[in-house]
Amino acid sequence: MSAADATGIPGREPSPPWSSRDVQFDHYGGQRLPFGCTGASGIIQHFVELSGSDAGRAFDVLDASGGYGSACLGAGSEVIAAALSDGVRNAGYVTDEIASSERSLLLERLFAPGGLFADRFPAADYRVSGRNSGSEGMELALRLVLESRFDHRRLRAAPGTGERDVVLAFEGAWHGWTGGLLPLMNRRHYRIGLPAIAPEPFGFRTDHIPFGDLDAAREWFDRNGERVLAVVVEPVQGDAGILVPEPGYLRELATLAKDSGALLVADEVLTFAKTGQFFGMTDESGPIPTDITVIGKSLGMGALSTSMVIARRELGARPTGTVSTSDLRPLTCAVIRAGLDHIVSEGLVERSGKLGAELGRLLHEQVVAKFPDLYVEARGVGVMHGVELTDLAAARIGKLRTSMIRNGVYVEFMSGAGRRSRGLRYVNATMRVAPPLVATADDIETIVARLAAGSHALLQETP
Repeated sequence: MSAADATGIPGREPSPPWSSRDVQFDHYGGQRLPFGCTGASGIIQHFVELSGSDAGRAFDVLDASGGYGSACLGAGSEVIAAALSDGVRNAGYVTDEIASSERSLLLERLFAPGGLFADRFPAADYRVSGRNSGSEGMELALRLVLESRFDHRRLRAAPGTGERDVVLAFEGAWHGWTGGLLPLMNRRHYRIGLPAIAPEPFGFRTDHIPFGDLDAAREWFDRNGERVLAVVVEPVQGDAGILVPEPGYLRELATLAKDSGALLVADEVLTFAKTGQFFGMTDESGPIPTDITVIGKSLGMGALSTSMVIARRELGARPTGTVSTSDLRPLTCAVIRAGLDHIVSEGLVERSGKLGAELGRLLHEQVVAKFPDLYVEARGVGVMHGVELTDLAAARIGKLRTSMIRNGVYVEFMSGAGRRSRGLRYVNATMRVAPPLVATADDIETIVARLAAGSHALLQETP
């Protein structure tokens, strides 16, 4: 049977041939997975084998990835289906040039006194913009940083800001790889041969230091002082391998930025609603203050790709310089509001904190401890967990992932932090285990059991 024939699952009519394998751009260098998805319900994905002797075999897979971290409510949410339907019929489609009742309802729910985010971002101090994706949101955040030192009328550096030309980022960071964001990554693989930021007087330099190392941060600020323009940080480094900083690190970093006169940009695209709280920039003392925060992924509830940039009111850009087709369209606002109201009413974020603690325990006991040839450690917070691979497992990462899927669990693999300075060890590729917020305690146990089964199956294969 060919891949084109392997399109049906029992009880359903066959779907059209898998044209996406021929027509869609291959972003994976020929390493796409040999499976197709014919539907989903909750956190269950319906898969089918596309090649080999088992081509056409249909089976179910538990989603432990949340759709690249975006489908926080899983598939088939009635709440989101209703919001989409009502929004298409009634919300309209005006841009932000025209006030929208649906947009106003969302922003009041979030930022007005008593709003969901008002304790952190009161409307008197912050404004918000929408974008299509997390990368676009981070692009706008970087634009606001750069324009903070710019005289919009004279098109030159504002008095006293001309020397602020250094942005602090972190080894292993991932903020998207659109052209404007490439300087924030210390990964030559993604940067070489592509455009760089313009030279001075309007460009900037990016320095990278180890994430989570307070001494490194203090030393860096001592050296750079008044030249620091901004600090861009993930509360938990995602692509680097779910690296969680020690308690107190993020607040001290915020203090260093403020004392130097630099802006603090929090990239919460991945961490939003996944750390046991809505925002990862939080500690025992409460919200950690930021100048710009970007949220995304879960914000679209798995139905839309969207992001939100929340910035202090004094930050802005030259007129029309940040106009966007996707700036909080009414339909997007309807979906966000319905989804967040559902998450709050069901207590899903708070519940995820408790489930996440159990997930971490099970990953350590049932996966890392039982398969030391494959895994180094498990780490994480909330429903964001990473299981770091050994050299052996990293060398067989393709087979490991297909083994997991064939044993009924879908996970993603992060590339790792890369080589780091100050003698820190290389962090290998990491298996990301980040199920949707709607996952139950039984789902968590089943996910870990299937990860163990997939690990066992890999070790039984001939290398």
